[in-house]
Amino acid sequence: MIFKAVRDGAPYPDHQTTLKEWAEIPPRKVWLADLITTKRELALDKLLAEDSTFYGDLFPHVVEYQGYYYLEDGLHRALRAALQQRKEIHARVLILED
Repeated sequence: MIFKAVRDGAPYPDHQTTLKEWAEIPPRKVWLADLITTKRELALDKLLAEDSTFYGDLFPHVVEYQGYYYLEDGLHRALRAALQQRKEIHARVLILED
C-alpha cells in the first residue's frame, strides 16, 4: 500500500493559505504510508509529464489535522516517488489546530 488512505475531499476546514504562505513553510520529510490523499483520481498525463512542477510548488502540500497527514496538493509527485520505490517525500506541512 502506498498511502494510509484515499479520500474524496478534505475533512479539515478551509485554511485559505496562499501560495506565498505555503512557500514560507520549510519542507520536511513525510512518509508516504502516513499520507491520506484528498483526491481519488489523477491524470496520467500529469503523472508522466517531465515538467509537471514547472508551474507549481516543487514540494507537495500536506495538512496536518487531528494527528493525520492529508496530501492536499502533489498527488502526482507523491505517486512518482512511490514508482521510484521511495518511501518518503519532502513536503510543506501546514499544521491546523482543531
